[in-house]
Amino acid sequence: MAAGDDARDVIPFVGLTGGIGAGKSEALAALERLGAATLSSDAVVHDILATEDAREALVERLGEEVAPGGEVDRGAVARAVFGDAEAREWLEGYLWPRVGERIAAWRGELAARQPRPRAAIVEVPLLFESGMEGVFDKTLAVVADDGLRAERIGVRGHEGVESREERQLDQHEKASRADFSVRNDGSVAELEQELSRVLGTMES
Repeated sequence: MAAGDDARDVIPFVGLTGGIGAGKSEALAALERLGAATLSSDAVVHDILATEDAREALVERLGEEVAPGGEVDRGAVARAVFGDAEAREWLEGYLWPRVGERIAAWRGELAARQPRPRAAIVEVPLLFESGMEGVFDKTLAVVADDGLRAERIGVRGHEGVESREERQLDQHEKASRADFSVRNDGSVAELEQELSRVLGTMES
């Protein structure tokens, strides 16, 4: 097999990021419709927090209030680490290695998937802040007008938004660091068209 064929057989591994309210989840869904395999690191965190091991570790470190009724409450966890750098670092140290293991396992399963995915894309809100960009072949940032982002955040009622915003780079900084960026100010169809263009570039 020629070297060029080998290159085409490799599924691009892509980190997707963006500011709160920019529409990362919407972009991830569009990318899946376009033939990419997708994974949300937030969904992985949710699964990890649902385990008994995680509940026990979080209760021991952060207190019983983070798991009322025996199940971890993500909002309570966010409140517990808000303004407490040491607690937040502990939480990230607990979660990120486990998230990384889950992502690696998911990626390893894709080679056998039929039809072959156009790309393997993982949504990572703190992609650059956590230094994870080096794990991926390419990075993609979703950006949107600040007013529109504020509207979306208001509608969703995100808990702990201020804490999350403080820890994140400005969305334009994310875009400047990423290999690709797309705007999500218009319709879903327009977003999908932009993402289709990006996927085509990755595949060429």
